[in-house]
Order: sequence, then C-alpha cells, then structure tokens
Amino acid sequence: MPFSLSHAASGEEAGNQAETWSDRFTREVDHRLDVPLPDQQRYVDRLQRSMNEGGLSNGGPQAFVLVDRSPAVQAALVILRTAAGSWDWVGATAISTGKPGTFEHFLTPLGVFAHSLDNPDFRALGTLNVNRIRGYGVRGRRVFDFGWQTAERGWGKGGTSQMRLQMHATDPHVLEGRLGTVQSEGCIRIPATLNVFLDRHGILDADYEQAQASGKAQWVLRPDRQTIAWPGRFMVIVDSQTLARPAWSPSPGAR
Repeated sequence: MPFSLSHAASGEEAGNQAETWSDRFTREVDHRLDVPLPDQQRYVDRLQRSMNEGGLSNGGPQAFVLVDRSPAVQAALVILRTAAGSWDWVGATAISTGKPGTFEHFLTPLGVFAHSLDNPDFRALGTLNVNRIRGYGVRGRRVFDFGWQTAERGWGKGGTSQMRLQMHATDPHVLEGRLGTVQSEGCIRIPATLNVFLDRHGILDADYEQAQASGKAQWVLRPDRQTIAWPGRFMVIVDSQTLARPAWSPSPGAR
C-alpha cells in the first residue's frame, strides 16, 4: 500500500492512482527494497529540495526516479507527485552506480537530469562485449539516455571530465546479482524488471509522449505500453551519505 507523504489531501482519485502503481510495482519489479515510512519521508524531502534548488518546483503532477548513490544504499526510488499535490511512494529497488578506482570509471554525478528528446533513447542489441558480458542487458531492453554530464574521475589524479549518463539494465547472469553494490563505470544499472516497468508505463516519458501525440513518431516507445497518468521527465541523483548499510537495503548476499 502506498503512503501519502504530504500534508495536502491527495483525493480519492489520486489515492487510487498511487495505490494502483504501488501494487503494480510490487507485482512487476524484483530486487525490491522495503523502505520504512520515516526514510520514505526523508527521501521525498530530498527530492523536493533538489527540485526547488533547480528551479523546477512548479512542474505539476509527474513521476520521478530518485537515485541514492551512497555505497551503503544503492537504490532507485519511484515517487509520484499527484494532481492534488501529494507525494506518493511507488517503490524502491537495488541498483549499481559508479565504482571509482579503475580507468574510465566515474563517480555517478549528482543533480537533476532531464530525460528529453535532446538525447534519444535506444534499445540494447544484447551483444556480448570482450568480457562476454551483455553490458546493456538482453536484446530489446531500453537504454535511458541523459546526455553528456560532468563527473568526477575515479582514477589517476582525479578531477572531472565528461561521461555519458545512462540508466540501463545489465547482464542478467553475471552482473544483476551484484545490484545493491557500486559496480558501474558511472551509469545507473537497474534490474531488468525495473527497466521494463519504466519503459512499459512511461514513468519518465513526458517528452516522448508529447512528441508522439503531436505526430512525431517515437520508435523507441513500446506499442503495448500502459502509460501512467502523470509521466515525468526527471531523474534525480542524491547521496544520502549513509555510513552503515540500513536493514532495508541489505547486501546482495544477505537478501
């Protein structure tokens, strides 16, 4: 069951919408994390603060993906801001972000990142790389592209340079079992089931749906999609600086 996390009344329709999507998340997404209500509220507060700092607080009802890159957490959280002004929790799942220490491995950047047509998404081919790994997951998984971003280099003398920020599935046999720990070159690796959930339900597809409705065909959109009423356009990355791994986000081997 979802929780309404604002003082504004959500209304029966908004509450039903949130409950529907929370239930769907539970049915459709694995590697789920059962985040306690006080921590849910703290994450919603962080999301609101990030949007306010970016001058994006008046965007209306929409869905968000909030990422906590803290090595002790490594989680993606789906949160709705409803038409009535409430904030409703949809669900959370384990992910992997950037692991410094190796050449061309970045610390995943912090901030508010727009999912726009300026950096078109594409779909994985499912091919194996030189390490026999399907880096984007199996064929057909969507790669959510957030463009070139400045990030902290995790090798050599440090400093910053440009990396391509993407959110994508990962190899189901080798790497998905490591979700919940830092592993990537800087992108956000997510479970295949979350990838399908975001893709099928248009969680971050506000710009894509708007273009499709105006007659500009978007080949990356699924023909069988069942889009959420309030698609969003922002992925927000924070670092809670959590020092000890919380009980609700156990390490992969402890799940």
